[in-house]
Amino acid sequence: MNKTRFLIAILSVFLLQWQAQAQSTETPKFEVAAEFTTLEREDFSGTGTSPGGGARFTFNLNRMISLETAGYFFPRQCSSCRNNGNVTEVLGGVKIGKRFEHWGIFGKARPGVVSFSRGQFTLRPAPSITGFPFQFFPERLTSFATDVGGVVEFYPSKHLVTRFDAGDTIIHFGPRPVEVIAFDAATSTFSLVPFTLPSRTTRNFQFVTSVGFRF
Repeated sequence: MNKTRFLIAILSVFLLQWQAQAQSTETPKFEVAAEFTTLEREDFSGTGTSPGGGARFTFNLNRMISLETAGYFFPRQCSSCRNNGNVTEVLGGVKIGKRFEHWGIFGKARPGVVSFSRGQFTLRPAPSITGFPFQFFPERLTSFATDVGGVVEFYPSKHLVTRFDAGDTIIHFGPRPVEVIAFDAATSTFSLVPFTLPSRTTRNFQFVTSVGFRF
């Protein structure tokens, strides 16, 4: 009888140790992080880099697969860019890879939208203006985007994560109707002529670094 109780006690100790070890290596389900990012943008001289900031929320399905969403704001009012103004970016997608004890490496694919505060201009008649009777009015332009790239993470402790992302933010600008100015030499007058801008796709390098809390 005493031997049976002794064996039960030993098994109980081993079971408690195994449960404690499993809990200590279990990946926390949730992550919230503050992020710093840079985004390359088209300008008339080639490309320029805009800094920005944002936040990310991640839900870890398991040690390999995570779902996440992130939002960024780039305050630089670029006036020489092909799409002017500041930039807002919202993404959501999946991260898949390999997680080790103190670090992990992943690939990511996160579709979403990118919005330019002064991305397009509308021409409107202004009869009161002599010589050039039109005015330009800036408008917001929002386009579909996809962020694809790689992620490296480091885990200083169970509840902290530092992360570095390098990716290609692919922005698709669909065709859109605009009006262009036409000059009639016979009457010496200007008029607006409808025109459709063709679709185009740009590829923009984006870097992200962050510090997050896991729970």
